[in-house]
Amino acid sequence: MSLINLKDLTVSYDGKTDILEELNLQVEKGQLVSLLGPSGCGKTTTLRVIAGFIEPTKGQFIFDNKDYTNIPVHKRNFGLVFQSYALFPHLTVFENVAFGLKMRKMDKESITQDVKKILKVVNLEEYSTRYPKELSGGQRQRVAIARALVIQPDLLLLDEPLSNLDAKLRLNMRVEIRKLQKQLGITTVFVTHDQEECFSISDKVAVMNGGVIEQYDAPEKIYSYPATEFVARFVGFENFIKLKQIGENNYVSEEGIQFVSDFEKENSKEEIKGTIRPDDIQIIDPAATDLNNMINGEIEIRTYLGKEYQYAVNTALGTLIVNGSNDQKYSQGDKVRLYLPSNKLILV
Repeated sequence: MSLINLKDLTVSYDGKTDILEELNLQVEKGQLVSLLGPSGCGKTTTLRVIAGFIEPTKGQFIFDNKDYTNIPVHKRNFGLVFQSYALFPHLTVFENVAFGLKMRKMDKESITQDVKKILKVVNLEEYSTRYPKELSGGQRQRVAIARALVIQPDLLLLDEPLSNLDAKLRLNMRVEIRKLQKQLGITTVFVTHDQEECFSISDKVAVMNGGVIEQYDAPEKIYSYPATEFVARFVGFENFIKLKQIGENNYVSEEGIQFVSDFEKENSKEEIKGTIRPDDIQIIDPAATDLNNMINGEIEIRTYLGKEYQYAVNTALGTLIVNGSNDQKYSQGDKVRLYLPSNKLILV
């Protein structure tokens, strides 16, 4: 049985426009699940419904087999970490972390023991007497996480917790968050718009668009087999070809070019799209004739990416984006032949 079960959640702020539209999501106990998507997709609204800050227009939030839809925030034993950290500037690290325990009227000795224990977990023992202004961004973030964890929450909610950190610190902190989550075994819902950050730490990912979840699966599955064009574009697919099925695993484009795909898709007799990453298209010997999915092209633009070159290639299908190694450099106007491997051509 799932720990979190969102059933047909609808949220409307003005009574007309739905921010969430009959959204369904299940999270198993001990998992770290990320809500991923662009600004305005509904991921933070979903988190705020779980936290209790927003009451849904319709639907239910079931937590541990109990209906939490109308339970107020202060009666939900959930830990919250916000983008802004929300630390009290006039309180020390120790006092910030202890704040939630004091609100629960715990005795002083128990508070001291619990705070020391969690500060040790987040490696902040030596900073207990410092104030937030005396800490780095990463240290302040760890204080916010410690404050959320010290109350021994049933659920940890993280809303864009790393967005205020620089790139290197974000990398370090996401590793720390995952280590903590695994160490404590706490069920976690993590909101982010950063695909790399999300995929690196999540057990499962819900890709959101327009208030609905377009795909909910393991990161590896979403990255390799996106279910929709939106998900494909969001996770880095750039080349899309309109196709119709003409036989088993055989497809034809609007331009009359035939393709083979190893990927099966339900209802594939309808018009669909094939998509392939720039890294997966190969520039091959123009004389090659023994491969499926080949198309002629001409280099329009070459861009240097450091580890490789990226080419915009003009073809009968339009412009395809192709990444090529530094071993062979092509110039504008060069005639090339492209190979789209059937096991890399995904149907969406």
